[in-house]
Amino acid sequence: MTMPLDIQVRIATPHEIAANVVVVGVLQAGKSPALPPALKPLDAALGGALARLLEKEEFSGKRDQSVTLSTLGRIPAEKVVLVGLGERRGLRGAAVRTFAAKAARTAIDGKAKSVALFFPAGVDPDLRAAAEGFELGAYRFTKYLTGERKPKGALETALIGATGKPGAGARAAITVGQKVGAAVNLSRDLSNEPGNVIYPESFAAAAEKVAKEHSLFCQVFDFKEIRRRGMHLIDAVGRGSSRDPRFVHLAWKPKNAKRKLVFVGKGITFDSGGLSIKPAAHMGIMKHDMSGAANVVGLMAAVAALKPRVEVHAIAACAENMPDGNAYRPGDIWGSLDGKTVEMVNTDAEGRLVLADALAYARALAPDLLVDVATLTGACLVALGTTCSGWYSNDEGAAKEFTAALDQSGEQMWRMPLLEDLREMIKSDVADLKQAGEMFGGSITAALFLREFVGDCHWIHCDMAGPASPERPLGWATTKGATGHTVLTFLAMIERAAR
Repeated sequence: MTMPLDIQVRIATPHEIAANVVVVGVLQAGKSPALPPALKPLDAALGGALARLLEKEEFSGKRDQSVTLSTLGRIPAEKVVLVGLGERRGLRGAAVRTFAAKAARTAIDGKAKSVALFFPAGVDPDLRAAAEGFELGAYRFTKYLTGERKPKGALETALIGATGKPGAGARAAITVGQKVGAAVNLSRDLSNEPGNVIYPESFAAAAEKVAKEHSLFCQVFDFKEIRRRGMHLIDAVGRGSSRDPRFVHLAWKPKNAKRKLVFVGKGITFDSGGLSIKPAAHMGIMKHDMSGAANVVGLMAAVAALKPRVEVHAIAACAENMPDGNAYRPGDIWGSLDGKTVEMVNTDAEGRLVLADALAYARALAPDLLVDVATLTGACLVALGTTCSGWYSNDEGAAKEFTAALDQSGEQMWRMPLLEDLREMIKSDVADLKQAGEMFGGSITAALFLREFVGDCHWIHCDMAGPASPERPLGWATTKGATGHTVLTFLAMIERAAR
């Protein structure tokens, strides 16, 4: 687990501040390279080297442009990095978060212990977003590295340069931002743990620890209780493993809550594919198949930090999908908590089964909005690639709400259609439903299958992009990965609901 950074706001200038790396944001100023007036003192301290570099690199402040200059001891910082931020109107919370995360990553790549971040002149920084970005960008999963592989140092201090004294709420904003960043990193830690460490029982124990630390309601069903309650689809998926399934329910229940939101996460702690076993080349990353469950647990840590006037529930359906003599088989017919019967087609389409029982359970909570999140289908990766997740909704009001939250969070997701004609693919000749459709439209037919279990609830389904590695710190914004993805969007939904 990455230790929290020491984040401070200081009245300083880029050429005076003592930090290993100084990162300066530059707004787009047109096609011609130009040194912003505010950076002329820095350029003078560097002997004009900065202006010459900008001209050589044709740096104009476009988004994602960057130039790096070693200072050679001419100022206290060892390195100066200019980062293009694009147009001023786009410099909102999500862009600020990404800027700070890139600054942290730049510092870490340079083995720096301290980084200073400067915003363009006239821009009042969003301190909470900056703190979130610092924590997200500084994330590393190094728990199992030893000897020479173990990092010798880490980023310890992040400074935000200011032209005047910070406002009274500055420290509170930074504290909240760090707690939100830590919550996302918690979900990353859970997902990055190997399958021999995180399995249904130990995942449930981790969720109980989060609940205890943050004074949340927590209830865990063991395999006996799962079966007693009639969660037959979770039973089917989990019975092939020596590690029994678990069902986790966390909740934040404030007085006078304005709304009730329920988030459901897929928690397949390892997915071998079951009897429909996966190719060996693709099996190792299946420790991440519980990223949806990890995300909803991390979300609850963030909710506890914000304490919104919204009732929030997180449900994680956890199982390990393994083949043995007791495993469920293609061709089997199983019941469900909802009462519908399901014909099994492929035991590697297990995520929708545990979600189906979890959604039926969540529906009984009578939520104003029901959201599920899962690394559900390879078909969505084929459709949208590894940097964008898909989402579905059965309600236009819920869809509008989710779109606004995406705009606020900056996470990249694309709405997919619930094509009614594809529903024929999940009709079974021998049961109420068939577990999976045919070769084409796999993400859509999976969403249609899940819709059968949400009843009249306003519902959002998120089919996340493929799992992130420990070295992809911005899976939620700029690179491949699902670890931690959607937490910021869900949090935005909750904050908007609390207004």
